[in-house]
Amino acid sequence: MATTARHSDLATSQMRTGYVLVFPAMLLYLTFVLAPAIVTVVLSFAYYDPQLGSHWVGLDNFKRFFTDRRSVQIFWNTLQFTLFAVTGNVSVGLLLALALNRSMPGWLLYFFRLAFFLPVIIAAAFVSIVWGYFYQDSGIFNYYLNLLGLPTVRWLTSAQTAMPSIVFMDVWKNTGFFMVIFIAALQGVPKTIMEAAIMDGTPPWRRFWRITLPWISPVVFFAVVYASIGALQVYESIWILTKGGPGDTTRSMSINIVEEAFGSFQIGYAASVAVVMTVVILIITGMQMLASSWLVSK
Repeated sequence: MATTARHSDLATSQMRTGYVLVFPAMLLYLTFVLAPAIVTVVLSFAYYDPQLGSHWVGLDNFKRFFTDRRSVQIFWNTLQFTLFAVTGNVSVGLLLALALNRSMPGWLLYFFRLAFFLPVIIAAAFVSIVWGYFYQDSGIFNYYLNLLGLPTVRWLTSAQTAMPSIVFMDVWKNTGFFMVIFIAALQGVPKTIMEAAIMDGTPPWRRFWRITLPWISPVVFFAVVYASIGALQVYESIWILTKGGPGDTTRSMSINIVEEAFGSFQIGYAASVAVVMTVVILIITGMQMLASSWLVSK
């Protein structure tokens, strides 16, 4: 009985210690994450003005968002950026990982990894400022186009090229992160299976589709989810390069939230846009997780 009591006291002491250690993190989470999220949801159903006060409007903010032509365009802009940015980051990152996942001198391997990963650690705002100079009418891109005798391109001032230009910069900056993740995943593919496939004369493309890709598919889905969450919240790169223009062709939901909340002081409407964006993130994440579970079960 005494031994049981000592074990019980020890377990109780460990449990209390665990609660004490977790409490600061939980307090920060409740204060800076959960509480603002709850307030945002409540505000999305209200009209709120810092000077005029607030009143309940129900679903009017959401109705305004889905019926206003400008809001719908901004919504599709965000989805368009997400589609192309996620596709570019994940596919280019995987191609780079496949290219570097082979025997080569160690110094050369580390050089390539550093070269591709270095843009990831540079602040997005700084990268956007530098690329803004590249994209100018007299920038480096148009300079080389002139050398080749090709017409110059209005990279950021044309509705047809503004969004692809931002996506291109985003892929250049972030693809190194996914490259590192995929290199780690590729190194976990069993070498015995690959060697057996090579001995059987299986061509490289079939080895990739039948062995490599299924083996690293959980990592691929993680990369897609991670890239999607970041792309749906894009803000600084678009704001610095185009400020959402020309017109509204590159304006994202995050920019719209900031403008409505702190420019027009439509805080309730801005909260509803934030809720819509959160729901879209949850839906896309849930669909990708279900697809990942289905693929793994197969």
